[in-house]
Amino acid sequence: MVQAENLLIQQLPKATRKRLLDQCEPFELVLSAELSVRGKPLSHAYFPQSGFISLVIDVDTYPALEVGMVGRESMVGSELVLGLAKTPWRALVQGAGHSYRIDAKTLRRECLVSPKLRQVMQTSLLVRLHQQTLASACERFHAISQRLARWLLMSQDRAEADTFRVTQESMALMLGVRRVGVTVAANEFKKSGLIKYHRGAITVQNRSALEAQACSCYATDRQLYAELTEGPA
Repeated sequence: MVQAENLLIQQLPKATRKRLLDQCEPFELVLSAELSVRGKPLSHAYFPQSGFISLVIDVDTYPALEVGMVGRESMVGSELVLGLAKTPWRALVQGAGHSYRIDAKTLRRECLVSPKLRQVMQTSLLVRLHQQTLASACERFHAISQRLARWLLMSQDRAEADTFRVTQESMALMLGVRRVGVTVAANEFKKSGLIKYHRGAITVQNRSALEAQACSCYATDRQLYAELTEGPA
């Protein structure tokens, strides 16, 4: 079976793509693994080929909150294009899969010699900033059920399958709410036939109905990433 390609890498000219991949190494995305630590130097960047990664921020003693999600349409570490080595979030693997990994110093050097790579990374970073702004507004104004529907759809998109592994505890973590709130909303979706939940795996059974339950942020998020995968103008 041919491994799916990261869509950012796919945008690069052939010579630039080969040069970058020659300096990358295969890296398995293991469920619940932490790829970066808040406030710590970013040692590597990651280009997922499958699976997905959540960017989670911690504030004081409040529940952790997801402010971004990365699948094969994007990358973890686009801020390295600015020369930065520290991030304000933790990068947690929420969907197991495969990726490329490259040393941060090497990637920064490649950005200096490849205008196209630098352009792609800048676009990725801009989309992430928009996504994080959207996440803040969504958390403030939209109901848990709407946000859960959005998160499930985003997860399904990046898993590229109707069934993917997730626990109610991790859903609560990603939404920054108590587990009981997620349980109530998830049970309603289950009773309505939108999803099926069994032993840590969720199956989306009625995607169109789930989209109708999601807040408008989901459509906005899809548009942002459509612009990213189309490449800079």
